[in-house]
Amino acid sequence: MMNNLADTVVVDPGFGGGDKQQQAVAVQPQDPSAVVPPPATKQSSALKKTSRYRSRSLSASSTDSFSSASYTGSSEDGDDVPPREKVQKNSKGSSDFCVRNIGAQHAFGRREIEIAEQEMPGIMALRKRAAEDKPLKDAKIVGCTHINAQTAVLIETLAELGATVRWAACNIYSTQNEVAAALAESGIPIFAWRGETEEDFWWCIDRCVNAENWQPNMILDDGGDATHLMLKKYPTMFKLVKGIVEESVTGVHRLYQLSKAGKLTVPAMNVNDSVTKTKFDNLYSCKESILDSLKRSTDVMFGGKQVVVCGYGDVGKGCAQALKGQGCIVYITEIDPICALQASMDGFRVVKLNEVIRNVDIVVTATGNKNVVVREHMDKMKSGCIVCNMGHSNTEIDVNGLRTPDLTWEKVRSQVDHIIWPEGKYIILLAEGRLVNLSCSSIPSFAVSITSATQALALIELFNAPPGRYKSDVYLLPKKMDEYVASLHLPTFDAHLTELSDEQAKYMGLNKAGPFKPNYYRY
Repeated sequence: MMNNLADTVVVDPGFGGGDKQQQAVAVQPQDPSAVVPPPATKQSSALKKTSRYRSRSLSASSTDSFSSASYTGSSEDGDDVPPREKVQKNSKGSSDFCVRNIGAQHAFGRREIEIAEQEMPGIMALRKRAAEDKPLKDAKIVGCTHINAQTAVLIETLAELGATVRWAACNIYSTQNEVAAALAESGIPIFAWRGETEEDFWWCIDRCVNAENWQPNMILDDGGDATHLMLKKYPTMFKLVKGIVEESVTGVHRLYQLSKAGKLTVPAMNVNDSVTKTKFDNLYSCKESILDSLKRSTDVMFGGKQVVVCGYGDVGKGCAQALKGQGCIVYITEIDPICALQASMDGFRVVKLNEVIRNVDIVVTATGNKNVVVREHMDKMKSGCIVCNMGHSNTEIDVNGLRTPDLTWEKVRSQVDHIIWPEGKYIILLAEGRLVNLSCSSIPSFAVSITSATQALALIELFNAPPGRYKSDVYLLPKKMDEYVASLHLPTFDAHLTELSDEQAKYMGLNKAGPFKPNYYRY
């Protein structure tokens, strides 16, 4: 169903790659302190060579319309000095981190985290219940996820449960700089800032993996990049890892590829396909955040717009339902006949992209695949068409196909580019094809609480599992843990579960305490 997902999100860490950038990364010295920082440039050399780029100054109204400080103002503070060229220390004197600006931003970031905690009852309940037992004592976790207020709550929960962590971002545009600063101030070794270059991206992950007196024994990944780098660059270190927890479609697919090829030497937990992740983060979270990201970045009116959503998995379902609810005319593209039938029964017309590409106003990709929308499609789009991606990887939209001398890139506001054709036609590209909801807006903290609790339990399970319970393969989260995560969130809604009687439990062949569904049950 998904092909070639081993293609990296950004430039591969190398080890003999063909282009100059890959080779530069490949010959990085093993000692992170010896890495020479890249020159400060405002645009990538590839962009300068292959395309024209205009930048329109931000008017007051543009800034106001994109008003969330978490995603623009404080996260892009106008500091042109690259973080890797700065010497920064937190109040405890530690410099084991690399963020945009710790001094100016950490207090604001702490308030952001405190706000998120109020809307994340599950992970906070888990923190309270397990803090005394310290189930992650002696765990040394390399984390590579989005860095925002919600994931900060997870990171600090893992530390409360006894873990030592080092953290990097899985996306160069989704980091909240103020939150990264708050984590650095609290003593978390974090290496992330909004607007990293591709080389910065791999350098940050490398600093989390390779540090003095540090041997990681767990990986928490979102997209598979930390796993990929450690396996390729530090294979001996990788063999000492006790387990991997992966939460994205892209990363899970890469794990299954490694397992099939016999290269996965440690157990891995597929959190993405756990019920609590799939049904709540992928569906309900995306259902809200797609509208938020499109509205914040473009001020678009949804009523009457024609939209094509590529992919009708849980993310695509959430996006399509939300847009339909706003009055959009929604089309679906699918390769899977089951998903296509679901879309048809839900009232959507299933089409091939070429059948509608000339008429649609908005294109949303949500497949987890590559080259779903290519230059040929974008050449046919009408002027003003909005193009964005809701999948984890930036491979779904062929952005490199737009970096040609005949097209002009005009930066309109943060994460919003007009790509202008010679005849004057333009399309609106959001976040350069990367995950739009985390690049251009916010995500519901409550949904992230569900995913974070799932990730934390998966780490606890793999770290504390007796030898032999898990082999070097990819596993789903045990059903009992899925149900436990759900139960942590029910008090928020004052929901009261009905209990089985002894007779009912016997009739159904169930334990009264669960699990209540077999592993093959599809919710």
